[in-house]
Order: sequence, then structure tokens, then C-alpha cells
Amino acid sequence: MTLETTLEFHVKNAVASIFDRDLDKVEFQATRKEFAGDITVVVFPMLRIVKGNPAVIGEQIGQYLKDNVDLINNFNVVKGFLNIEVDNSYYLNLFADIAKDIKYGFSKTIAKEAVMVEYSSPNTNKPLHLGHVRNVLLGYSVAEILKAAGKKVYKTQIVNDRGIHICKSMLAWQRFGHGETPESTGLKGDKLVGKYYVAYDKAFKAEVKGLVAKGMDEKEAEVNSPIFLSAKEMLRQWEAGNEEVVALWKQMNSWVYDGFEDTYKAIGVDFDKDYYESDTYLLGKEFVLEGLKSGVFFKKEDGSVWCDLTDEGLDEKIVLRSDGTAVYMTQDIGTAIQRIKDFPDVGGMVYTVGNEQDYHFKVLFLILKKLGFSWAENLYHLSYGMVDLPSGKMKSREGTVVDADDLIDEMVDTAKDISKELGKLEGYSEEEKNQLYKVVGLGALKYFILKVDPKKRILFDPKESIDFQGNTGPFIQYTYARIQSILRKSDINKGSEDFLNIILHPKEKQLLKQLEQFPQIIQNAADQYSPALIANYTYDLVKDFNSFYQNVSILGADNDKEKAFRVALCNAVGGTIKNAFGLLGIEVPSRM
Repeated sequence: MTLETTLEFHVKNAVASIFDRDLDKVEFQATRKEFAGDITVVVFPMLRIVKGNPAVIGEQIGQYLKDNVDLINNFNVVKGFLNIEVDNSYYLNLFADIAKDIKYGFSKTIAKEAVMVEYSSPNTNKPLHLGHVRNVLLGYSVAEILKAAGKKVYKTQIVNDRGIHICKSMLAWQRFGHGETPESTGLKGDKLVGKYYVAYDKAFKAEVKGLVAKGMDEKEAEVNSPIFLSAKEMLRQWEAGNEEVVALWKQMNSWVYDGFEDTYKAIGVDFDKDYYESDTYLLGKEFVLEGLKSGVFFKKEDGSVWCDLTDEGLDEKIVLRSDGTAVYMTQDIGTAIQRIKDFPDVGGMVYTVGNEQDYHFKVLFLILKKLGFSWAENLYHLSYGMVDLPSGKMKSREGTVVDADDLIDEMVDTAKDISKELGKLEGYSEEEKNQLYKVVGLGALKYFILKVDPKKRILFDPKESIDFQGNTGPFIQYTYARIQSILRKSDINKGSEDFLNIILHPKEKQLLKQLEQFPQIIQNAADQYSPALIANYTYDLVKDFNSFYQNVSILGADNDKEKAFRVALCNAVGGTIKNAFGLLGIEVPSRM
């Protein structure tokens, strides 16, 4: 039971006893630093039930708590805020539980009903870029947080392996590739295919420019460009099962999958199941035709099939083209249904997709509800903002994206340069140094992206992210390493034996108050699908630890019991940092 839960019970009893009134809820907030107290009861919301001066009501409740509740030492009232001072014994009892739990804060039970988290979902016509990096880090972290909160989780991606954009790369490779392969060029497969997506765009723009010069309107030129018409024809042949086209499609996709796998491994994310649009779009067509019979969809004069969502405040949405080919919505319908067939215990899904697709997911979720699927009530779009660089916006087809592999290499190199400047790696082997550069570089990247609320846009600066001061991954990693150094120097038992009579220093008490919050932070992060809550909690915990470290002698404590308690407290803080960073997919080094 948390402190808030315990106090809520006692405050309700106080109000019932003093005023003969029943409170539904008690509102708490952190006590402001300029006032004495560990937690604050906000009196103003009670005025709906208890009439009177809020300061007087606060005094009466505070006095009742002090007289009748052992864990309350004292109180003070500032206007309508009742600041409560909690007895040290509460925090020491709490610490006894924390110290022996290596997964403190994590749920001890797992729900029977599962949730599926989708992330990454790349196109097979280009390598992963900085935007994908935010996507996979968010999705992976949310999946881990949901697990820690007691959910059963499946991690998945849908690979966009079909459509006109895929055919553009294929066509350009046919025309300009001269049989190049990843082996013959030494390029990763996804980068090789991406090269030809850029080559297609270059040829397409040249053709459009030529047609416009001959007097054609630009939009008309775009749809009549010979290379675009060839790409459309290739898509038609693919859908018709043309053996040569399908063989090329399989070959080039296999190159891309190998490249993706290398990048995922480098970033440190994984999936339980991969889905492919080429498999699921046909199932989507089946359900569209079923929905057409039941009246969920309607057909227009040209033969195209639509869903009317005007009653829900949206518009009409196409689900099948007039020629019978699928649109994105069709394959997303099929993918969702296939997932439930594969995992019948899934009761909801989280889609990690950028905010430019907000409308798409409103429509998708409504259509699935109209088709009568009960699980469609539990679908969530984890909508996130784009990632910008100081140099501006990225564009894949123009080749101006920041490649994920290059970004990872840059982060590791930056960590290497800064570590050398700091000169703290004496005694490390080259292998140990290289491993540390990777841990610090990737930690900086992940933390910089995940500390920001998912809905907000990010301006990413690699050098700023690797600062060893402030709200950064390396600052937190360095603190963890400092804790490990303290533990190595101490031969004290790190358990929680016989600490109940310790007199707490204010800095120790503040650390215990922070540690107490961790289980609720995990639940809040799961409820809000926000790794930022975990990241910023960890930063606050580290700031409190460093304040404790600077103001309280740990290994030079006055007596062995005090020393043992402080070492055990260090160990608990270190374990919580490690567990919190694990939820963000970030490693922590034992030395830095």
C-alpha cells in the first residue's frame, strides 16, 4: 500500500469523525520545497462536501491525524494546503521491502489478456532512418513498460513490402543497376535498394521537367511520365503474379530484410512476430466484400467501395479501388484481423505511427468497430511527432534522410571523442573501451529521444545528447557507474537488516521518497504509453542521489550500521536506475 493510499484512508476517517461527511477522493501533491512536509493534502476540493475556511479545515484534519495516526509526526497548513510530515519508520519499513526486491516496482502478476504493440513497420524500398529510430525506440520501450505494469505483450511489425513505391526501386534497379548486389557492392541490402529509390526519383523528375518544357501541365506530366507508367505496370504485373516480377521482388526484399535485421540488432530491439502487407491485403479485401454484403460499405458507380463515416464526423473513405486493387486501409483491416487469428488472447493493440497518420487510424478503428470486432474498442494510436535536425527536414526520395546506421556510428564516435577528452578510461582494454563507447552513444541517443513526450516534435542534436551534465543518458549512466564504484569499495552487506532505528538524514529521506514513487511511475507510463515519464523520473532520482552523495558521507559514516544502511540505499538506487533504463532499452555500464 502506497503512502497516498494509506493517508487517503486516514484523511477520510478524519473528515467523517470531525465533520460527519464522506469524502469520495482526497487530492495530494508534492510538498513545495520551502515548506516542511513530505506530502500535501489539497483542502480546496473538500469544500464541496465540508463548508468553511480551508485553512481552518486543514488545521482540524492535521491535528486529528497527528493525534490518531502513528505515522504522522507533524503538520503545517499554508492557506488551503495541509503539509504532512511522515515518521521515518514509514520510509524505513518501505526500504526493507525495496532492498530485497531486485525487480522493485515491477508487477508481480501478468494479465491473461494480451496487448500487441506494433512498431517500426518500414517500407522495403529504403533503409531505416532517424524517424524510424524514434518509432522503434518508442514502440519497444512502451512494450517493455506494459510488461513491467503486468500486461502480457506481443511485439510486432508490419512490413510494407508491396505497392507502387516498392516497384519504383525495382524498376530503377532493372534499368540502372547492371546486376548490382549487396555482395558485389559491399553495401547493406537496404542501402542498395534505397539507392535505386533515389535513382527512380531523379529520373522521374527529369522526365516531368521534359514534358513540362513541351507544354504539358505539371500534374498531367507526373501521371504521364513514362517511368511512372512503367512502375504502375510493374505493380499490375506483381498483383497478377508475373513470375519474373515476383522473383525480382523477392530478391530485392530479401536484401532489405537482411539490412533491417542488422540495424535492429545494433539498436537493440526485437519482435515476436513479423507481418507482411503482401500476405494481409488479400484478407482485408475478403472482409471488405463481406462488409459490402452487410451494409458496412457501399459501392459507387465506378465500382470502387467506400465506408460512410459522416455520422461520426469524418468523411467517406475508400477501401477498394474501382479496379479491385487494395488501398492502405484495406491491408490494415486485414492485418488487424490476422493478428487476432494468430493470437486469440490479444484484447487490444497499440500502433506506433507518426502523427501524420492520425486521421488514418481514426478511420481504421471506426471501420473495425463497424465490422463488429469487440477488440476494436481497445485500439490505441501511439501518435508521435516528427524528428528534425538542425539542418532541416528529411526526405527519403531525395536522399536527404539521416540513415539509422550512420546515426548509430556517429553517436558511438561522438561518445568516443568525448570520453577521450575526459580522460577517464585508464586501465581499459580496447575491447572494453569500444563496448563503453557503444553503450554511452546508444544510451545518449535513446534517452534524448525517449525523455520527450511522444506527441512533441524533436530537434535532435547528437552532440547535445552526449553531454555528461544535465538531463542526458550519459549523465545518468555516469551516476550508475559511480554507485557501482561505491559498492565495489565497500565490503558491507547490502541487505536491509536492522535498519528500522536509523535516524534519517533529510537527503536519505528524499531518496526514499523518490524510490517509493517508482511503482506508480511505471503504472502511469503504461497508462499513458509514455516512456518520457520513466526517463524523467530516473533523472529526478539521479539528481537526488547526487545531492545525497555530495552532502552525506557514505563510506565514512559515523558507525557501521549507518554505513551499512547508506551502502544498501546506494544499491537500491542503482538497481532502480538499471531497471528504469532497461524499460527504455538502455544499458548501464559498471565503470565509466
